[in-house]
Amino acid sequence: MKEPQQAYMTTGQIARRTGLTLRTLRYYDAIGLLKPTQHDSTAARLYSREDIIRLQRIQTLKYIGLSLSDISQILSQDTLPEQDLKASLRMQKELMRQKMAHMRYVTKAIDEALGMLDGGGQEVGWDELTAMIHTVHTEKDWGEQYRSAARLQARMALYDGYSANRTGWHRWFFDRLPQRPGLRVLELGCGDGALWERSRERIPEDWSLTLTDLSPGMLEEARSRLGGAAGRFRFLAADAEEIPFHDGEFDVVIANHMLYHVMDIPRAAAEMHRVLKPGGRLYASTMSLRHLQEVETLAKAFDPQIEVLDPVLERFHLENGEAMLAGPFRTVKCFRYEDHLLVDKAEPLIAYITSTPMNAKERLVGEALERFRGELKDRLEREGSLFITKDTGFFLAVKS
Repeated sequence: MKEPQQAYMTTGQIARRTGLTLRTLRYYDAIGLLKPTQHDSTAARLYSREDIIRLQRIQTLKYIGLSLSDISQILSQDTLPEQDLKASLRMQKELMRQKMAHMRYVTKAIDEALGMLDGGGQEVGWDELTAMIHTVHTEKDWGEQYRSAARLQARMALYDGYSANRTGWHRWFFDRLPQRPGLRVLELGCGDGALWERSRERIPEDWSLTLTDLSPGMLEEARSRLGGAAGRFRFLAADAEEIPFHDGEFDVVIANHMLYHVMDIPRAAAEMHRVLKPGGRLYASTMSLRHLQEVETLAKAFDPQIEVLDPVLERFHLENGEAMLAGPFRTVKCFRYEDHLLVDKAEPLIAYITSTPMNAKERLVGEALERFRGELKDRLEREGSLFITKDTGFFLAVKS
């Protein structure tokens, strides 16, 4: 029979179980990085389960190379509830996966240099040396990577926990692709390859799949996420405004929630049209301007200066996308993904609001954050839950 969990652990107990030294734990206390929940009558430090979760996060961040000062700053800004071990571990796993992908990318650059040296004594020149330095330097700010992973986790937690449509976006979107054999498919701005990772068991064996992204590091991340299935894909760093493929090469082109980041959208639309075969299909997904507007309204009712939603969406959305694609494509039709959020807890919503790249995370701190939390909890107690619009979809454009 399993023994019941004890309420607290002492410094000595933690040291014996984790291998950390007493000196380390006392130092964490002294600098405010890990304060015990309470002290007993003899002034011994007593740590709760939440304290141990925090300690685990501290050690993970140390492992990837962050200083204690950086860790302290990151955890003080973190909106992830301390007791949410599952979300914390998921986020840490994501960060580790990113670092492994980056290390493979660095290893590849070193192997290329070794290959030059082994191939008849060819000298590695300035271009190759500086390229290797750039490769190592790229995405080296793991503190920012941690923050990004935490922000992504906050957004995923809100969607996964409170979305009415349980099919999930990636599965729904994949099901709308043509299911014909032998398709040649190109995805632009593939990111971490989530569309394919979440549908890998359903991809027809005879499809030819090419994934591109501007970031070589992101491509390595997609390769890592796809694991053993990665051999089925071709990966290439490419710009949607200058697609490096022949005219009429693909049956399907996918631009999944990425066109609003492209500087010259009409040029990218013309390029996507060019590389499609006659009758080929473009699937370009985005959101409407109504998407999550209740979240923005909620935050601005508390502080009119708060910004939550990124205005980059205004560049390509469900209301203007048809007109932007109608130049090269004569047939463009919009398909919407029916969904909404019904949120009955304050913390996931606060975590989402402070996870976006706008200014909410700077304005909702200290006393302001506590007041906002109190007002939100009062509203949820009165109303039971908050309805939040989710309005996403895609344009299907056919090359005539």
